[in-house]
Amino acid sequence: MWLADNWIDYEVLDTGDGEKLERWGDIILRRPDPQVIWQKSNDKLWQNAHGHYHRSQTGGGQWEMLKKMPERWTINFQSLAFHIKPMGFKHTGLFPEQATNWSWMMDKIQNANRPIKVLNLFAYTGGATVAAAQAGAEVCHVDASKGMVAWAKENMALSNLSSSPVRFIVDDVIKFVQRESRRGKKYDGIIMDPPSYGRGPNGEIWKIEDELMPLLNSCREILSDNPLFFILNSYTTGLAPTVLRNVLNVTLQKTFGGQSLSDEIGLPITKSKLLLPCGATGRWENS
Repeated sequence: MWLADNWIDYEVLDTGDGEKLERWGDIILRRPDPQVIWQKSNDKLWQNAHGHYHRSQTGGGQWEMLKKMPERWTINFQSLAFHIKPMGFKHTGLFPEQATNWSWMMDKIQNANRPIKVLNLFAYTGGATVAAAQAGAEVCHVDASKGMVAWAKENMALSNLSSSPVRFIVDDVIKFVQRESRRGKKYDGIIMDPPSYGRGPNGEIWKIEDELMPLLNSCREILSDNPLFFILNSYTTGLAPTVLRNVLNVTLQKTFGGQSLSDEIGLPITKSKLLLPCGATGRWENS
């Protein structure tokens, strides 16, 4: 498992009975996690939560605020800064397990010894965008949600990166990649964090099992002649790490050589010393 284990402002304090207890800076949140099928300890730690997300029997859910807390606040990962805000569907605006991919990508960019252009697809609030820009890359950030793109711009400003060469695009990812191909645009690195299911800004339907391979083939067409890396994330139940490595081998390794690796990504749990799985990642690098 690739662990995001070098956080200071974030911590999984404990887990159990389908929930995780997390520290986001000074704020403690209690959220559901379907992977946590073991029992929680009878610990007073759980009584310290500022907010508790309750999942509804009919889907979705809502936050119960247990202690006074700000509407939003800031946490840091190394020199990067992010706004955190409890939202619907238990989200907070950041997936801290992705820090393991940020660190890997930043190292690749910083040691490339050449200008690097990165495309971040399904880019959400811009965790990977901020990391790539901090490492010195020129970045194109694409997401179908206008609100998430605005949030990403705020995270860039928080990290003192507003003047960095980052292009923010609100668009359907598939259509954008197809247009970039027609324009002859090229990128040295691509990051892709697709949902299992989603809708584009004009009602376009995305189903990962139907759309992933065509999108990967389209992305191959906009990689430069000497690409540096490709990161493919998945939170889809049933897509094992080996599946991600296989699709990267089929689409990229046959064309560019290099190597593909894949694994679970996860977070350490402070109290139990267990590891919390948080999806899977495939990485291709032109080694």
